[in-house]
Amino acid sequence: MKKPIVSLLARCARGVGDSGCSVGLPSSPLASAALQPNSGLNLWRRRSCSEHKVIIVGLDNAGKTTILYQFLMNEVVHTSPTIGSNVEEIVVKNTHFLMWDIGGQESLRSSWNTYYSNTEFIILVVDSTDRERLVISKEELYKMLAHEDLRKAALLIFANKQDMKDCMSAAEISKYLTLSSIKDHPWHIQSCCALTGEGLCQGLEWMTSRAGLR
Repeated sequence: MKKPIVSLLARCARGVGDSGCSVGLPSSPLASAALQPNSGLNLWRRRSCSEHKVIIVGLDNAGKTTILYQFLMNEVVHTSPTIGSNVEEIVVKNTHFLMWDIGGQESLRSSWNTYYSNTEFIILVVDSTDRERLVISKEELYKMLAHEDLRKAALLIFANKQDMKDCMSAAEISKYLTLSSIKDHPWHIQSCCALTGEGLCQGLEWMTSRAGLR
């Protein structure tokens, strides 16, 4: 049975600079976006636009699967470590994204590159409380950006778990990851909380605006 496609209709603040590279702060929870299951089905039948492939990557326990299903169902789902991948279709204002949530355990990261072909957007989810492993996230990020199949991909980074005490801010993470040095890929880093949905629709809005330029 075909899974429902969700249409995100609310407009969110973009916070995107002229260069397409920016740091964003959450201004409203995803719940305010009035997600309605099945509301995109008729639109899907009429669609004339192409689908944009997205990979959602990050270390284990960063919140990747929680974010994917917040996008899809606007609710928190109980998740277990992803072995392989989850794939869902998401519709945002007539823009269609095919999102691949890829397992982030150490033993699985070497297989990430099998998903890179035809990818237009990378969503990197970072656990803002995991200071010790931020260096690993940085290594994986630049490994991806150097891959031939991702040379044209835009990059969205979710600084997740902003509700937690002593979390790093998006600006701190941006500085540590030296995002300002990335010149060949449009990028945006967005503060978020996957459990509440706060900040997620701003990230989707940035992706939608970039998709419109392709």
